[in-house]
Amino acid sequence: MSTALDPVPACELAPYKSLENEELARRINAVRESFGSRLLILGHHYQQDEVIALSDLRGDSYQLSQMAASSSDCRYIVFCGVHFMAETADILANRPEKLAERGGERVTVVLPDMAAGCSMADMAAIEQVEAAWEDLGEVIDTDEVTPVTYINSAASLKAFCGRHGGIVCTSSNAAAVLQWAFKRTRRVLFFPDQHLGRNTALKMGITNDQMPVWNPHEEEFGGNTEEDLQASKVILWQGHCSVHQMFRPEHVHQLRAKTPEIKILVHPECPQEVNDIADLSGSTGYIIKQVEAAPVGTKWAIGTELHLVNRLKAEHPDQEIQFLSPVICMCATMYRIDLAHLCWSLENLAAGTPVNVIDVDDEISKWSLIALARMLEVK
Repeated sequence: MSTALDPVPACELAPYKSLENEELARRINAVRESFGSRLLILGHHYQQDEVIALSDLRGDSYQLSQMAASSSDCRYIVFCGVHFMAETADILANRPEKLAERGGERVTVVLPDMAAGCSMADMAAIEQVEAAWEDLGEVIDTDEVTPVTYINSAASLKAFCGRHGGIVCTSSNAAAVLQWAFKRTRRVLFFPDQHLGRNTALKMGITNDQMPVWNPHEEEFGGNTEEDLQASKVILWQGHCSVHQMFRPEHVHQLRAKTPEIKILVHPECPQEVNDIADLSGSTGYIIKQVEAAPVGTKWAIGTELHLVNRLKAEHPDQEIQFLSPVICMCATMYRIDLAHLCWSLENLAAGTPVNVIDVDDEISKWSLIALARMLEVK
């Protein structure tokens, strides 16, 4: 029988797929015990329950990266999330001051399945954003535009923002970041999620006619007129989360007709027409806190990823919690990371043959850190 000290070689993932979860969990725990505090397994809120159960830390993407990077003992991070999250963990854990503290020793960051990406992040490629920036310069002064990228984006886009006086935001601080930007420039280019940008700006009094949407697949100014761009306050990138895009106003209306006292709680990545009629809207952390603080008997319909909603339902049986949509809607790329991939990647770490190592280019890391540092300064 294979053990943590006798793993299947890196090229042979298939045998792990035939193992039962109980056996995989046993072997995962054997590696965890052998590494001790030198290893941190990070589990994003959207992961499967069996992965969360074996995670050392659980949270949203930036929170997890921060917590792992702050550990003085950690030398290995296995991020059960998606590619951009592992990139952020590598950037933060291996920033210059952290490397100096460890005498130059890097933290190895591993993504158990390299196919675990993010469809939203993929909707804004660096080449597209750079081309859009150049095109915008033909119509408006880009010195008067602050690029803002959602944390759910590739490191190359964070670096783009760093180089151009821009900033990173999360779903919880997007409003504060936009306020920061408007103190410096007249306009914002917000990518890759149009819905978070729109919903946040609307609450600040910016109207839809001041928020043209840039379609990177349109040849002429992202499908906009010169007048649209000149009148803009926030230029929104045509990107979205495939999970949150699924929620519709009719889902809200149907549930309220059936249960008038139900509270609708959604993530701001949902479309405006859903966000506008929800009772509450906020980040993943906000959603969790609202449920945790609610009185016994509260009835919720929650518009966010299915695994998180089901976990909240299991953890709060004194409340009535249901998924907002009648259609099953989960993050398929997050779902790719299972115990087989986790065990395979951990046992290869234990054997000294790490697989799926995420190592962000030094120049990209440098500029990404600048954009992230600006975000941390925003209050």
